Amino acid sequence: MSDLRHHKPRRGYRPCVGIALFAQDGRVFMGKRSQKGAIPQFSWQMPQGGIDGGEGALQAALRELYEETSVKSVRLAAEIEGWLHYDLPAEVGAFRGRYRGQAQRWFAFRFEGADDEIDVVNPPDGHSQEFSRWRWQSLEETPALVVPFKRAVYETVVEGFMPLTQPPLRGAPSQAI
Repeated sequence: MSDLRHHKPRRGYRPCVGIALFAQDGRVFMGKRSQKGAIPQFSWQMPQGGIDGGEGALQAALRELYEETSVKSVRLAAEIEGWLHYDLPAEVGAFRGRYRGQAQRWFAFRFEGADDEIDVVNPPDGHSQEFSRWRWQSLEETPALVVPFKRAVYETVVEGFMPLTQPPLRGAPSQAI
C-alpha cells in the first residue's frame, strides 16, 4: 500500500470526502475555486469537504455535493476503498495548524439531472460559495488542473474511476474500487 492510501485516516489528518460527479458522456464536474489567493492555473477541483460529527462518509459526500453544486439528482457509481491522504503546505495556513493535511474518502456519482440543476454561484440553504464557475472535464486531464499538493490524490482518483468515463450501462450496479 502506498503512503497515499490507508484503511483509516492517519493521525493529524482531517477526515473529509472527495466527489467525482460524472456526466452521462463520462466527463467529470470541475469547479473553479472562488477564494482569493488561488493560483489561477491550479484553481480547479472536484467538490470536497469535511465529515461532520456523527455523519457517515457517503452522507457527507451527498451533503457536500449539494452544498457546493446544488445537485441532488445523482446515483452512486463507485467508491475508492480506503482513505487517500495529502499534506497541506505550511504557506496554505488552513486549519490553523490543527491538521497536517486531509484524509479523503472518494465517491463517484452519475449525474442524472440536467445541467441547469448545477448552480455554484447561488449555493443552497445559505452555504458559502466554493466555486465561481464550473465545467465538464475529461477525467484524465484533472490532475494537471489542481494544486500540486493534491495531484497524487487526483492521479489515484483517475486510476480508480477511469472505467466510469465510458457511458453507463442502464441499471449498472455501483462498485467499490
